[in-house]
Amino acid sequence: MTDSPQQTYDDAAAILSSALDGNSDGVVGTFDAVVDRAGLVGAYDVAWCLAATMVGDPVPPGACALEFPDIDQAEYDARWVARFVSAYANSDLDTARALFGAAVADGLLPECLLTLAGSTVATLRHRAA
Repeated sequence: MTDSPQQTYDDAAAILSSALDGNSDGVVGTFDAVVDRAGLVGAYDVAWCLAATMVGDPVPPGACALEFPDIDQAEYDARWVARFVSAYANSDLDTARALFGAAVADGLLPECLLTLAGSTVATLRHRAA
């Protein structure tokens, strides 16, 4: 069972609030609650919502690159976030789902989601400045 769109937005807002406060335990706890309630599909939906928040509305025209200079030297979670957000910006659901599944299989999804939350907050702060 997946959550309602409103529940997804509420969870994303709770994650962003925790991330803004520097509360990584709150971010992880909310994602854990989502997984307990709605499974990995729920966590994917919240991650997709965070990517949407990072990219903004409207999505910038043109294609976003999935590769960036020196991306292979970045940590797994940073590479994952760059590629997941690019997949969102490109409306590439297949790539986003594959990335999410790979992070699960690699046992690194919690780190990736925490980095996604932090990157989203950093983007929001940059926009506000």
